[in-house]
Amino acid sequence: MNYVIIGAGPAGVVAAETLRKNDPNGDITMISGEGASPYSRMAIPYFLTGKIEESGTHLRKTGGHYDANGIKVIDDNVSKVDPGSSSITLSGGDTVQYDKLLIASGATPVKPPVPGLDRDGVHHCWTLEDAHNIVRHAAEGSDVVLMGAGFIGCIILESLLARGVNLTVVEAEDRMVPRMMNQIGGTMIKDWCLAKGCNVLTSTRATSVDEANGKLAVSVDSGDVIPADLVVVATGVKSNTAFLEGTDIKMEDGILIDDHFRTNVENVYAAGDCAKGREFDTDGWAVHAIQPTATEHGRIAAINMTGGDAGNYRGSLSMNVLDTAGLITASFGQWEGVGGDGVETVDKDNYRYMRLEFDEDRLVGALSLGRTDQVGCIRGLIQARTPMGKWKARLLEDPNRIAEAYVGLSQ
Repeated sequence: MNYVIIGAGPAGVVAAETLRKNDPNGDITMISGEGASPYSRMAIPYFLTGKIEESGTHLRKTGGHYDANGIKVIDDNVSKVDPGSSSITLSGGDTVQYDKLLIASGATPVKPPVPGLDRDGVHHCWTLEDAHNIVRHAAEGSDVVLMGAGFIGCIILESLLARGVNLTVVEAEDRMVPRMMNQIGGTMIKDWCLAKGCNVLTSTRATSVDEANGKLAVSVDSGDVIPADLVVVATGVKSNTAFLEGTDIKMEDGILIDDHFRTNVENVYAAGDCAKGREFDTDGWAVHAIQPTATEHGRIAAINMTGGDAGNYRGSLSMNVLDTAGLITASFGQWEGVGGDGVETVDKDNYRYMRLEFDEDRLVGALSLGRTDQVGCIRGLIQARTPMGKWKARLLEDPNRIAEAYVGLSQ
C-alpha cells in the first residue's frame, strides 16, 4: 500500500507514525514544503523569545526519526491533486502516485485588504521563516504594531513583549480574543495587557501601511498614524486547500469529512486544520484549528486508512487555552450558552473570572480567566457528558467549586 500525506504538521506527523505502526510494510510519503524539519507552529513564540533554539520547534527531536520509521519526507509544495489518476503534482513538476491520500495541509494566514501590507517590514507570524524575519526587526526598544488580537495574535503578543519592544495592538472587534471570550473576559485581558505596558486599540481598523521618516506608518480609522519598525499581521487563518481547485472533493470553509475522516472521493481522507469534521458539542461540522484536534484527527484517520476500525468519531471539542503575557484564559464548548442555566463570578481587581453554562443536567460550556487548576476538570466534565446531579445547584451558587465537583462526581 502506498500512503501519501500532504502536510507535515501535527496531524501529518501523527498520521505517518500511526500508519507505520498499523502497516509495517506500507510505503509512506509525507510532503512538507516548508524547507524545515516538521515543526509545531505553537512552539514559534518560544523561539521568538529565545527560550528555545529552532530545533526546539521540531515535532520529533531524535535525529533520523523519519528515516528510521520508513517515512519519506519530500520538501516541496503541492500544486495539484488528481484523484482520477491517484496522483499529486508538486510545484517542481514531479508527480507522486498514491493508493490512499491524507490531506493534512493545515491552514494559511489571511491577509486583510489593507494597502501596503506588501512592504518590507510587514510579516505574518506563521512559519519559521516569518519568525526569523520578526527576530531581525523586533529589537529591544523598537516600535511594533500587531494587527489582530485573536488567539494567534495574543500568543505572538507575549513573545513581542518579552523582546522588550514598544507594542501597539490594533483589533477590529470590540474586545480581545472575541471568538473565545465574551465582553467581560476580553475586556479583562485588554486591561491586563495595558497594565503590562502594551497599547491596545480595540474597535479599531488599520486602513493603510505607508512609510514616513524612515519607518513604517500604520494609519487607523480614528485618523491616528502609528510609527513602526515592524508590523505583524495576525488577522486569522483559513484552510489551505487552493491546490484542490478543480477536483470533485467537497469543501466549504474546510474539506468535508465523514466520521471516518473520508472525503466524498474514494481513497482520499482529510485531517487537521484543513478538515471540517464533526463537532463534539453540537453534532454539527466545524473546522477546529487547534493542535489537540489535529493530532487526534491524524491518529484516527490513519487507523481507518489502514483498514482498522477507530469507530465513529465523537467529534472534537471546541477548546482553547491561552497565555497572554502571563494571564491564563480558557474557553470550552458552548460558552455562549444554549438557553439553559448559566452562572459567572468576576474579580476584576485580581483578573479572575469563571463562567459556566449548562444544558439541563450537563455542563456544556465554560470560560475561565486567571485560573490554571481547573482546566482539566472542566474539559473532563464536558467531554464525559457527566450528569451533574446535586453539583449543578452547588456550582450555580459558586462556579469556582468546579474542581471539587469533578472529584465528587468521579467517586
